[in-house]
Amino acid sequence: MPSGSSGAAGSAAGAAASGAAIELHNLTKRYPNSAQPAVDNVSMEIRAGETVILVGPSGCGKSTALKMVNRLIEPTGGRIRIGGEDVTDMDPVKLRRKIGYAIQASGLFPHMTVAQNIALVPKMVGWPKSRIRSRVEEMLDLVGLDPGEFHGRYPRQLSGGQQQRVGVARALAADPPVLLMDEPFGAVDPITRDHLQDELIRLQHELHKTIVFVTHDFDEAIKLGDRIAVLRERSHIAQFDTPEAILTNPADDFVSGFVGAGAALKRLNLSRVRDVEIIGYPTVRVDDPLQQIFDRLRDSGSNEILLLDKRGRPYKWLRRGDLMRAKGSLARAGTLVTDTVTRDATLRDALEAVLTDNTGRVAVTGRRGEYTGVVDMETLMNSVHELLEADRLDALAHRHDLEEARAEQTHAEQEGFTGEAKA
Repeated sequence: MPSGSSGAAGSAAGAAASGAAIELHNLTKRYPNSAQPAVDNVSMEIRAGETVILVGPSGCGKSTALKMVNRLIEPTGGRIRIGGEDVTDMDPVKLRRKIGYAIQASGLFPHMTVAQNIALVPKMVGWPKSRIRSRVEEMLDLVGLDPGEFHGRYPRQLSGGQQQRVGVARALAADPPVLLMDEPFGAVDPITRDHLQDELIRLQHELHKTIVFVTHDFDEAIKLGDRIAVLRERSHIAQFDTPEAILTNPADDFVSGFVGAGAALKRLNLSRVRDVEIIGYPTVRVDDPLQQIFDRLRDSGSNEILLLDKRGRPYKWLRRGDLMRAKGSLARAGTLVTDTVTRDATLRDALEAVLTDNTGRVAVTGRRGEYTGVVDMETLMNSVHELLEADRLDALAHRHDLEEARAEQTHAEQEGFTGEAKA
């Protein structure tokens, strides 16, 4: 799930355990007094280091299937192999300590600090205190939270997005090869969800874990998954393939229903901001002298400049008229930057941000929110047009293939009819 960042987190991640393959063989769950199984003979192979998304309608058993992998729900039948080891009969508590688990609304313990939450599993498995302390700081940095600022906070003192980041940090703290995620971003607002998705993509490119992720949101599945398993009732697999293959060639009407309208626009979720041109833009900082800001705007040849805060994060778009009215202070001048994207954001995220911001461009930021460049509307629209043209050519080729197939069938039928007539 994009290019990794550098620095301490990146180097620490280099020594982390990579993912492990998961094999499900005829996995079944039956509940007492239920006529049909909740999960019925599901078999699936997930490659090491792969992100697989389980998506399907409510009640199809996708969360039940996920929870059987770490045996929070015990299977009625079938086998589970992780890294080649059959874990079906393993002590479930020991198994869960080897598998990261992140859920909706983070699941943090409210009476524990952020550090205590993250340290929970490493402490259970007997890590020494010095190693745990170092790991907590490492994990906070990895998910983009300042260890000095968040170490001693309690969950109630965090925003929903920050809680989810801590939840992911806790799930990864003991360096498990497998991470299970059950609709982890379903309880946050859309903008925060987009940023959390981007963060997970970045983390996966650094850590290479095996991730199994449950969602009901097909757009989220396209954005995050290396492969997507579209599930019918009782977790029967309707299609298990790459996002691009499902978008361009859905297996049947059921899968097409999940794809929905606008497949070309959905394919914008397959391209990342880092895949297009990120351009520089004239910037100043809030603590720069006002005359220096005037001079920078004049020398740039632009009618607009981007004001950064003291941490180098996008803060306001400033126009010439704003500066003329500033009267020695930038407090009320300019237009606040309402949204940004990272290099790991999808082009669809970037397009939505541009349309929301009404500036014709969106600022691109690094893992700490620092400014790195902008992507403009022209670049995004060129990408949309390329996708639409590719879809048009694919449709023409598909129509041509159908016509050839019909012609061959008609010819074969005519030959058969002629042969019967001669007989």
